[in-house]
Amino acid sequence: MSTLPEEVPEDSRLQSFWMPGNYERTVQRTDRSFQACNDIMACFLERAKVEKHYAQQLSDWSSKWKAIVDSRPLYGSLMRAWQCFFSSAERLSVLHSAISRSLVTEERERVKTWQKESFPKKIFCGFRETHENETAFARAQKPWAKRLGKLEKARSVYQKACQKEQVAIDRETQAKENKELSPEKLRKIQDAREKATEEKDKVHEKYEKVLEDVTSYTPRYMEEMEAIFDHSQEEERKRISFLKQAFLSIHRHLDITNNESVKTVYSELHHTLMSISETDDLKWWKNNHGPGMPTDWPKIEEWVPPVKKPKTKKRNKKCQKDKPVMIGGVKVRALYDYKAEESDELSFKAGEVFLKVEEEDNQGWCRGVLDNGKDGFYPANYVQVVVE
Repeated sequence: MSTLPEEVPEDSRLQSFWMPGNYERTVQRTDRSFQACNDIMACFLERAKVEKHYAQQLSDWSSKWKAIVDSRPLYGSLMRAWQCFFSSAERLSVLHSAISRSLVTEERERVKTWQKESFPKKIFCGFRETHENETAFARAQKPWAKRLGKLEKARSVYQKACQKEQVAIDRETQAKENKELSPEKLRKIQDAREKATEEKDKVHEKYEKVLEDVTSYTPRYMEEMEAIFDHSQEEERKRISFLKQAFLSIHRHLDITNNESVKTVYSELHHTLMSISETDDLKWWKNNHGPGMPTDWPKIEEWVPPVKKPKTKKRNKKCQKDKPVMIGGVKVRALYDYKAEESDELSFKAGEVFLKVEEEDNQGWCRGVLDNGKDGFYPANYVQVVVE
């Protein structure tokens, strides 16, 4: 059973939940919660745009500077370290794009779906919960408010009676001090004061009865109002619980400090930066641009006979068919390097041994087969028969 509220200042008492109509703040909480959902969705939709814009900025920055860095004179591990910043930015761009999509497709849709399910509407009455709370509170408060109205009226009558009595007492006091006043007039004034006192006492007794009625009804009133309020609190508790989970889920998307992908990006970037090696970079420069570069020092160059190119683009297939095929072939050794210039030619290095399977044609070409099974034509004067 609820107890009577403690004494509070008059202004606070007028604002109290228990006073007529003040339950409206609780009733309106449903509508405000619905609006809060709209605000939350709008808020994080805007944050999603921020994430998307940041992702695009990272990507643009990476693309711009990658092109610039490629033309800069850095090299080796220092160049790899600088380039790693751009690859890291690309990976972070992908991450922030994913965050943006999650805020829109997951969190916004989740709140939107829950909002639709949790705030059913009643035709012509707004939200069902608002209408039901308004009706229940008004029904529970009506009998008490009626008694409170009677109490206020009785209080007003009583205070007016007190005021009249005080006026009568003041007149009686003045009359007693007036020596010229006749006993008859004094008696009339005294009778008026006594009548005012009697009237005040009657009104006070009625006031007490009305207050007693209000006081006796108050526990029932409080019990009914608290039951309705508790039901409203339970609905609000569910809303708070859901939005708490929604905020935690949003936090999970936004908190990149605990994201394993981000940790990996920065871990790899740090590893690349720590891998910058003065020794390796200087060695690379020496071998690619300094004394360590491979050099073909001057030496005697042997004469390589020119290749007799066929007069026509395609070799005479008919003549080739007339050439006898050597059974088993003849081993030949390359005297010089040769790189095929046509798809039907062989490439080989000096000293390489392979089989000649057709004799030289009238254009100076033979047909052979390499160890890997590829067959084709080669210049006859680039090989010699292997004598076993």
